[in-house]
Amino acid sequence: MRLAKLMIAALLVWSLYWAAAAWGLKNGITAWFDVQENRGWQAEYAALETQGYPFRHQTRISRPALADPRTGAAWRADWLELDSPAAWPGRLELHFPATAQRLSYFDQTVVIAADGLQASLHLKPGVALELEQMAAVADSWQIARGGETVLSGAALDLRMAQTDRPEAYLITADAREFAPRAAWRRLLAASAPLPERFDTLALQMTVAFDTPWDRTALEQRRPQPRRIDLKLADARWGDLRLKATGALTVDEQGLPEGEIALQAENWRGLVLMAERSGALAPALRGTVERVLGLLAEASGNPRNLDITLGFSDGYVSLGPLPLGHAPRLIIR
Repeated sequence: MRLAKLMIAALLVWSLYWAAAAWGLKNGITAWFDVQENRGWQAEYAALETQGYPFRHQTRISRPALADPRTGAAWRADWLELDSPAAWPGRLELHFPATAQRLSYFDQTVVIAADGLQASLHLKPGVALELEQMAAVADSWQIARGGETVLSGAALDLRMAQTDRPEAYLITADAREFAPRAAWRRLLAASAPLPERFDTLALQMTVAFDTPWDRTALEQRRPQPRRIDLKLADARWGDLRLKATGALTVDEQGLPEGEIALQAENWRGLVLMAERSGALAPALRGTVERVLGLLAEASGNPRNLDITLGFSDGYVSLGPLPLGHAPRLIIR
């Protein structure tokens, strides 16, 4: 009898805790939307409901819409579900609908549709809610603009995990059967038609930022990259292949310094692709091909090329060839 009373008391205490935590979670979400609205954002939703008793808190936000006029970014969806253990809400899973989501940047809007799209967010306990790990995975997905599919794939796996240094994160990406739209394939095709889908598209790198990612990354300013250690970027598309490794430092103006080692198979096709995409000026193509041809011949295999992409003093060069101004690596 005494054990039964203790179990009933424990159940009552847990139920009170679950209800109090659910109330706090709902109030926290409401307060966050209010704060963003007071900062000038569009931040709204139609309804908020929490369930999952007794072991989880599953909160569904109906028709959420967020827009930051300062950056021009906006997002809306039919619903968003936040799922976390009742004992610690900082291990959060976000489930997205299979129906269309709209993501805008100023006057450009894309429609995202994905099966099984979910994100996980692991935060350290504390007021700052420092990010320990973040991931986004999906099965079949596609991104459309103006009614036309721009990008699609059979599966997507993106991850960002904090390392021993709080401000440094290991970032990995793997896109299975990644497919750009047909118009791009026709535009970029070199001597032979490109297949519909990539054979390989993967990335692994460690990025050190000026501050760790925490709640201020949304509310105040984004952490900015200061060092990038690229362990591997690998893309294979038909008879084209490009692999890259290297390291860059980034100053406060976002200008990179350092070198990226490139290995290219069928490099002439990549040069033609760079010209057709606008990354290489047509007037430079002949010079680039002559110099790279000499370098490839020196390596013993004229179809393949090992070369360095260099960043220095605000400029970028490919081996001995200057390419122009370096891009600024700034997260808005």
